[in-house]
Amino acid sequence: MGGWESESDERVLAAAPRDPVAFAAFYHRYERSMLAFFLRRTGDAELAADLTAEVFAAALDACGRFRAGEAPATAWLFGIAQHKLAKSRRRGVVEDRARRRLGMAPLVIDDDDLERIERLAGEDDAGEGLLESLPPDQRDAIRARILEERSYEEIAGELRCSQAVVRKRVSRGLARLRNQLEKESR
Repeated sequence: MGGWESESDERVLAAAPRDPVAFAAFYHRYERSMLAFFLRRTGDAELAADLTAEVFAAALDACGRFRAGEAPATAWLFGIAQHKLAKSRRRGVVEDRARRRLGMAPLVIDDDDLERIERLAGEDDAGEGLLESLPPDQRDAIRARILEERSYEEIAGELRCSQAVVRKRVSRGLARLRNQLEKESR
């Protein structure tokens, strides 16, 4: 995909306003996670696809304003997703302003597309199932640090504990996940 696969999200987004192939690489990295995110929250594959399309259209439209170092690209992208989901729930429809502004045609989804969405989201859910098997303190610490890419300082402040405690929870949780994966692969 044009050599962008090995580049950081930040470099890909910096190049995306002038190189559509760069944004395509970003899209392919997070399409599955975004679909799973919306499918888990809505239970509707078609709605998940619409929301995913609108999030990536909004991200493409805004990628020139993304500032590396302020927040990880994934936090920025999932922030857009949370905003789109909340707005969709409030209004009862998926807003398509970003897609229209970019001149993108509306999505046409058939039964094969719906199956693919559910399959992709299901593959992403396998990791979520493992994560759910952890004790809540470890699960929450891993989710905040690894999936949301938040700083130890921020997580510790939110949980009202020391950074060392958060680091230990992440470390223990990851070790448990590694052990579970090793057992399943035997």
